[in-house]
Amino acid sequence: MRYSVVVPVYNEEANVEPLYGEVSKVLGDGQDWELIFIDDGSQDKTYQRLKTLASRDERVKVVLLRRNFGQTAAMMAGFDAAVGKIVIPMDGDLQNDPADIPRLVAKLEEGFDVVSGWRSDRKDAFISRKIPSFLANRLIANMTSVHINDYGCTLKAYRREILNDIKIYGELHRFVPALASRVGARVTEVKVNHRPRVAGKTKYGIGRTFRVILDLMTVHFLLKYSTRPMQLFGKWGAGAIALGLLSGASTLFMKFSEGLSMNRNPLLVLTAFLLFAGVQFFALGLLGELVTRTYHEVQDKPIYSVRQRLNFPE
Repeated sequence: MRYSVVVPVYNEEANVEPLYGEVSKVLGDGQDWELIFIDDGSQDKTYQRLKTLASRDERVKVVLLRRNFGQTAAMMAGFDAAVGKIVIPMDGDLQNDPADIPRLVAKLEEGFDVVSGWRSDRKDAFISRKIPSFLANRLIANMTSVHINDYGCTLKAYRREILNDIKIYGELHRFVPALASRVGARVTEVKVNHRPRVAGKTKYGIGRTFRVILDLMTVHFLLKYSTRPMQLFGKWGAGAIALGLLSGASTLFMKFSEGLSMNRNPLLVLTAFLLFAGVQFFALGLLGELVTRTYHEVQDKPIYSVRQRLNFPE
């Protein structure tokens, strides 16, 4: 199998059949591709439409999740199910154009491992979508040092071996190029067509920006300090201890030179807080992220649950 097109869908009953038609037209009549739909707990007739498509074409494969786990979990389910040498995720709302797939693949053949789509002319709302996306992309690029213009574009192309080394959870699906760079992948981008939504409702909103920022902190830690956490904790520890010693010295100066009582002295409390509490809070948060990765990767714990599969070998 050469190509695996992975499409997470949630309540996209009007879009799955036109998307299948466009993908099959672009990839042709051969048997060297598969189209994997992950139904992320849709509440409309999406699964019925997918079931019909799977019955007509064995290249269409369907993974039905037991409930709505979110886009990242659905994407990971698609990556796990894909067997193609090149994996191409895309949205199921028809805003990504399947006609761009050959251009992404051609860029891979130039020697790159990850090719990200760049929606240079987005057909989305300016205030609620374009501005937050622009700011988030600049922040992500600066913090990860992987300078692509559109982390939020689902349409990408990956070499299979790159995805084998990556596990995603939370909202990390948009950070796969940055995570791939951590294992030595060569990352680039190409401009792609972006079309306005013609059916269904968008599942994205400005409220997602805060969750993306929180996950960006996780990615930044994983890229910079996952194999050398003491360099991070050491800096916080040194800073906290230095401020604590300064506060403690001020407390002693007030006691011995001015004869002030230390009873209920706020500087004494501040000294203890700086020496103990601050570092502990940061350490607990970041160590919690490491525990999460250990849970999912070392123990190979899944982040999704599949109800049914169609057209997969037993």
